[in-house]
Amino acid sequence: MLALDELFAAALAARTHAYAPYSRFQVGAALLSATGGIYSGCNVENAAYPVGTCAEAGAIAAMVAAGERSISRILVLAEGAGMVTPCGACRQRIREFAGPETRIEIANKNGIQATFSIDELLPESFGPATLHQAEIARK
Repeated sequence: MLALDELFAAALAARTHAYAPYSRFQVGAALLSATGGIYSGCNVENAAYPVGTCAEAGAIAAMVAAGERSISRILVLAEGAGMVTPCGACRQRIREFAGPETRIEIANKNGIQATFSIDELLPESFGPATLHQAEIARK
């Protein structure tokens, strides 16, 4: 599966550039857009810790800056005591650009540990359709 291998390589490379002097917890993420583009990001901390940018947010921002709006698949790569899944804020960020079929791959440097759908990580989520439903109800 070439796309998954490419996502893994992109996330691993991005992770090496993480700026995490405070937590020392480096994360890389890479996503595949609906048009086949691959966008990556790493976490970036600052002295006003814990304010910073997550790897997933960086990858999504790169996708949006390129003019794309749809995630087909995303891979998050980090080393932790267990699986490192997206934080709550990043689950919501992913949800904004993901459909129910979007796969979230969780990996460490040795490979994929688990795969989830956005609905599994963020069940009964609030998303763009929720706002559109409210808009329709007002009419």
